[in-house]
Amino acid sequence: MYSAPVANGCAAAVVDRRREGGNESVVVKRKVYFVTLGCPKNQVDTELMMGMLVEHGHEMVLDPAAADVLVVNTCGFIEDSKVESIDTILELARLKEDAERRLIVTGCLSQRYADELQHELPEVDVFIGTGRLTAITTAMTVPLQEGRSTVYVGAGHTLAELERPRVVLGSFFSAYLRISEGCSRTCSFCVIPKVRGRHESRPLASLVAEATSLALQGVVELNLVAQDLTAYGQGRGDGDLADLLRALVRIEGIRWIRLLYLYPQRIDDELLDVIAGEEKVCQYIDMPLQHINTRILRAMGREQSGASLCRLIARVRRRVPGVVLRTSIMVGFPGETEAEFGELVEFLKEAAIDHVGVFRYSREEGTLAARLPDQVPAAVKMHRYRTLMEAQAQVSAERNAALVGRIEDVLVCEVGRGGRLVGRTRGQAPGIDGTVILEGGAAPGDIIPTRIVGAGSYDLRGVVLACGAGVGNAVDNAGSSL
Repeated sequence: MYSAPVANGCAAAVVDRRREGGNESVVVKRKVYFVTLGCPKNQVDTELMMGMLVEHGHEMVLDPAAADVLVVNTCGFIEDSKVESIDTILELARLKEDAERRLIVTGCLSQRYADELQHELPEVDVFIGTGRLTAITTAMTVPLQEGRSTVYVGAGHTLAELERPRVVLGSFFSAYLRISEGCSRTCSFCVIPKVRGRHESRPLASLVAEATSLALQGVVELNLVAQDLTAYGQGRGDGDLADLLRALVRIEGIRWIRLLYLYPQRIDDELLDVIAGEEKVCQYIDMPLQHINTRILRAMGREQSGASLCRLIARVRRRVPGVVLRTSIMVGFPGETEAEFGELVEFLKEAAIDHVGVFRYSREEGTLAARLPDQVPAAVKMHRYRTLMEAQAQVSAERNAALVGRIEDVLVCEVGRGGRLVGRTRGQAPGIDGTVILEGGAAPGDIIPTRIVGAGSYDLRGVVLACGAGVGNAVDNAGSSL
């Protein structure tokens, strides 16, 4: 693992002349600027690419004007993400007018549309797909063809390996651990299997070794990510997700382990018992439901019925008391009626799920859902999105209000406006859930008992009761988490 060096100043490649065996070789060292779009899995891809570049002697910079290579790691999952990716590419392309720079586009958009983008974005020098991330080192110096981009597109994904260096971005105390790649599911609205390929798990021993290395660097929070965490271990024979968790909790220094994206059908009692019984595993379950109406679910290629999802939620709460639930819901799927949408609104009010991400259906070419009749108009999708968000805001406010007066362990994350600390409870994942605004003294990376004294729809306010890591779980709540 590496920490990224940062440089300032004008863009200029450095030429390093080395002699080996009497022969002189020229190594061009470049200053590289990265922009990462999309999900945490994309962030891990960026970290792997940066690690490879650092290993080859290149230097990461924070200012695009100081770079001679600009890299955009794109998302191409839905229409909004594609538009954001294109806008970012064009924004950085304007820097090429002022200096001799190389523009590289990587990620899902490259994997999915490299051939088309070659013609539509002549400003881009190199396209690298998710299946050929290792080509980033070659892309630094490969001779460019006049008027034509160089393309590296592989067979879906590049599975991370322990031996491959990685620059961990963001906070020193929190990291993502990607345990598998790709997806073998056939959800009718999703392009991930076409872009990232079929599911493939990393070896359990490799993951334990990487997590141990992260702990030695000061990481106390591991956030496990994949297209489908519950598929981990299939086809390998060296353990499933429950086995992996039992191995990770033994790593000294790791305090919190959070699970992001558990496919509902595969959440079994063994996994739930590990979540409930292992202190280091956050009692936090992110399981995208997408909808609750049985007809819509079947058209999506998801669960068998809304009733089965309701039974699953009840089972999860029974086996993991105090569990925090997160889900994602899609509105405007083809053929969704007002009555079916109304069923979804009532479900969210009754289910009282802690965190909900709402998404408008995006018609993606190459998916089964794109060919379905009765596509819902954009204005209707937006109205349903806003209606659902308003309903969930009320639920979230009530869930948060119930926390006032409780004592929760809080991971201090940063110093916010006015010098106040900002942190997260076990029930708040980085980047997608709310935060805790803290009063009191502590430092980023500390996990501290905090009394919750105020609550809004998404964020909490708390008063620090003690300082420093290693304080342990608050006892006022009889051992329960958020």
